Amino acid sequence: MTKKLSIYQKRHVEFVNNKVAKAVMDYGLIDSGDSVLVAVSGGKDSLVLLEALASFKRYGFVDFNIEAIHINIEDIPYSVDKEFVIELCQNIDVKINFLSIKSNIEDRGKKAPCFVCSWHRRKALFRYAKEHGFQKLALGHHMDDAVETLLINMAYHGNISSLPAKLSMFDGVINLIRPLILLTDKDSREFANIKKYKELTEPCPFEDVTKRKTARDLIKQLEAIHPKVAHNLFRSMSNIDEEYLP
Repeated sequence: MTKKLSIYQKRHVEFVNNKVAKAVMDYGLIDSGDSVLVAVSGGKDSLVLLEALASFKRYGFVDFNIEAIHINIEDIPYSVDKEFVIELCQNIDVKINFLSIKSNIEDRGKKAPCFVCSWHRRKALFRYAKEHGFQKLALGHHMDDAVETLLINMAYHGNISSLPAKLSMFDGVINLIRPLILLTDKDSREFANIKKYKELTEPCPFEDVTKRKTARDLIKQLEAIHPKVAHNLFRSMSNIDEEYLP
């Protein structure tokens, strides 16, 4: 028997769903008649994305189709509770597809393992989306991911760029969308706790040794100076005063 949610929990679920709906409408992420493919890693963010988009579909504001896909990387010890993901998809009436690939991570040379894995996974996602007629590919990046990427690109690459809410790919054949872009990691984590999402069966062994963790730690240090630093950094990307730049 499903445990009844408290008023606070119901409000938070509604808050997350409303933020996703706002992102979809404000950024024009999904059009009527679209087929949307949701990339499900099995982590909390992708599951929040999947359930929130399924909820948005039920609202009926936009008529679109939705399916999910999980890419299994065979040569990296990273796995999800497949049965849990299947059950979740059944409960929200979303078809789930599974695809296994290899990343050849042992042949990566000097490239970071996360870069190689992500590149192969993204390539497989785009190929699947194109072959099966999906116009939109939804990823579970949120506001904190965007801010971390901004700092990484500024510090390591010397340019100002991040994760756009919507990005046209392959001459507009596919649009990559990020419906969680107005939510923080804290928002996503609380939603996952309320829904009792299961942890990864075997987490990625490389996830704590990336530039992203360095950026995340830096943001935490800055929050000691100003608690809204992450929100302000996010807002700054759409509030650029070119007159005061070199």
